[in-house]
Amino acid sequence: MGFPLLSLILFTPAAGAAVLMFLRSDDAVRWTALVVTILDLALSIALLAGFDTTTHEMQFTETVPWVPALGITYALGVDGISALFVFLTALLGAVSVLASWVAIERKVKAFMVSLLAMQALMLGVFSALDLFLFYVCWEAMLIPMYLIIGVWGGEGRVYAAFKFFLYTLAGSLLFLIGVIALYFHGGETFDILALTARDLPFPVQAWLFFAFLIAFAVKVPMVPVHTWLPDAHVQAPTAGSIILAGVLLKMGAYGFLRFSLPMLPEASVYFSPLMLALSALAIVYGGLLALAQDDLKKLVAYSSISHMGFVTMGIFALNLRGLEGGILQMFNHGVTTGALFLFVGLIYERTHTRSIADYGGLMKVAPVYAVFLALFTLSSMALPGTNSFVGELLVLSGGFAANLAVGAAAVLGATLGAAYLLGMYRRVALGPASVSARFKIRDVNAREMVAILPLAVFVLWVGLYPKPFLDIIDVSVKHLLAEVHGEGSGQ
Repeated sequence: MGFPLLSLILFTPAAGAAVLMFLRSDDAVRWTALVVTILDLALSIALLAGFDTTTHEMQFTETVPWVPALGITYALGVDGISALFVFLTALLGAVSVLASWVAIERKVKAFMVSLLAMQALMLGVFSALDLFLFYVCWEAMLIPMYLIIGVWGGEGRVYAAFKFFLYTLAGSLLFLIGVIALYFHGGETFDILALTARDLPFPVQAWLFFAFLIAFAVKVPMVPVHTWLPDAHVQAPTAGSIILAGVLLKMGAYGFLRFSLPMLPEASVYFSPLMLALSALAIVYGGLLALAQDDLKKLVAYSSISHMGFVTMGIFALNLRGLEGGILQMFNHGVTTGALFLFVGLIYERTHTRSIADYGGLMKVAPVYAVFLALFTLSSMALPGTNSFVGELLVLSGGFAANLAVGAAAVLGATLGAAYLLGMYRRVALGPASVSARFKIRDVNAREMVAILPLAVFVLWVGLYPKPFLDIIDVSVKHLLAEVHGEGSGQ
């Protein structure tokens, strides 16, 4: 074991949360939290800079015995599938602290402690190579998110937090049953790489697939276990929505990539038509619901259901283009939808309303805000030149190759996306400046620009030059397809 970079990335926010406990000044808490998240971001950049894109093997691995009697180890490592999401988690952590600078006025210390603790646990999910460690992080992160929604959320925060916790806990209990069964069927080990190498009988794979499916589907979320998401988003503070959309939803899709496909390959192939159908349903249904919304935050929340449908469609297309597109779209969705929730939060701080009908003419009274909102709106609708276009094109290509009807449904979903996003932007930013008659609007300030600019950079970088990002995931995706199909083609 070399330099423990992953442990440093994991424990930096955890240590930061511990330090915050001893601070008294809210300003000191905010600045310390910001420094900690920026340091964590710098470490994650170092991880990507040192990442070897020519191998599918786990990198930056660390293994320390934890509970030897049960074969439980503290084991960390990343491959091309997980490395991007370690970076994304660190990036959105820093953005979330900046987004909360003035929005969180009470119990600032408790909020920042919750935020940093959740960041550490989410990083643990993406880097764990021990199934027990993975489950501990997967389950424990519910607590800080529950607190963030339930303590600092809107008027209906208690109901939303309870619903979020109930749905995810129910899924997690089934996941726990699957973990225990996998432990005994896989040779009494929690080593994820060793479990991946096991050849389980199809009946065992089939019921494990459904145990995992429910847990991961709740997190994504897939229709029909999606109803917690709009409530959670609407009631959560801005930082909560950014983390929820940007990172938490990715964990369900990551579970499919880390467990369902490599450990249960026969079941994944057998049930892929079902998963493609559920994905197509989410794409169209989420788009229709978004089209009907007047609440700005609900519109972005329902759009997440549709966009995550593209992700699961790409994953279960089980071909190279679809799988690479699905993983890239996970990253893109984290950047773009995280940015859209940031923009909803920024305008809500100024007006204290999320009703689209209350806005109009923001281009005249807040032109910088309106220009960047246009960029992220166009990204969300996958305009060529933006990040989402590359991912969505790959997903559609893989989807059509897998199933013509599913591909057609995805095209319909993309059309709906253009309709609700352009309609939203027209009503919010263009037309008469009616918003100035009701609210005193100021444009974005320097702190807000610091949060916005990195996200804007990735929208254009991935959109115009996606090669570095595809290079990171390419070899690992090809290896994953070889495990699923028993060959390396995947084309």
